[in-house]
Amino acid sequence: MVHPTGQTHAGAGRQAVVLLSGGLDSYTTAAIARSQGYACAALTLAYGQRHDHEITCARRIAEELGLHPHKILDLDLAAFGGSALLGHGQVPQNGPDPNIIPSTYVPARNTILLALALAWAETLDAFDIFLGVNAVDYSGYPDCRPEFLQAFEKTANLGTRAAIENRGRFHIHAPLLTLTKAQIIRRGVALGLDYALTHSCYAPDAQGRPCGRCDSCVLRRRGFDQAGVKDPLPYLHSPPLEP
Repeated sequence: MVHPTGQTHAGAGRQAVVLLSGGLDSYTTAAIARSQGYACAALTLAYGQRHDHEITCARRIAEELGLHPHKILDLDLAAFGGSALLGHGQVPQNGPDPNIIPSTYVPARNTILLALALAWAETLDAFDIFLGVNAVDYSGYPDCRPEFLQAFEKTANLGTRAAIENRGRFHIHAPLLTLTKAQIIRRGVALGLDYALTHSCYAPDAQGRPCGRCDSCVLRRRGFDQAGVKDPLPYLHSPPLEP
């Protein structure tokens, strides 16, 4: 149901929509889709996130990978609140706790992102949607699990004109879903990616420099360490490398 993307040129020139945040995972996912022959359009959501430096990174990544068109939509979820990423509460530091869903969870974010990607994909007659979610080295978000992605794919094919008229079947691609962060980084390095273009931090300073202490920084730095690859970003603090 949630489709791996291991075959070279599986896309054979087909149009796809890639959700592009500006982070390491979405960059790698977009590169994988492109390497498989998909013609990739990119969608970025400016949702009121405190780490909006990632939107600048998304622009750079789209240009570097030749993702066209690249749409940046404004939808301020801070009006709802409910997340430290929207300025409501403290960003956790020193690594995720596998037993809790952290305060950085944004209510229904991936549901919203996928719904927007689906709407655009239907107008493009594109039936492949890529996103960089991961259910191994991640912060425990419920909308990063394979069960959620499978359910959304079923919904997409029940609730769209294109599917009901049998013009195609929508497929949700999550090529990083079962990879560790180190495996993701190695895959990106093999594709020649420049991870200096990316942004992962939940609490950067005014210049966009990563804090080094939030969950996302800790997971990223551990991944680079385990992959044996130097992280090109300049951290304000050194995060712990041991889980």
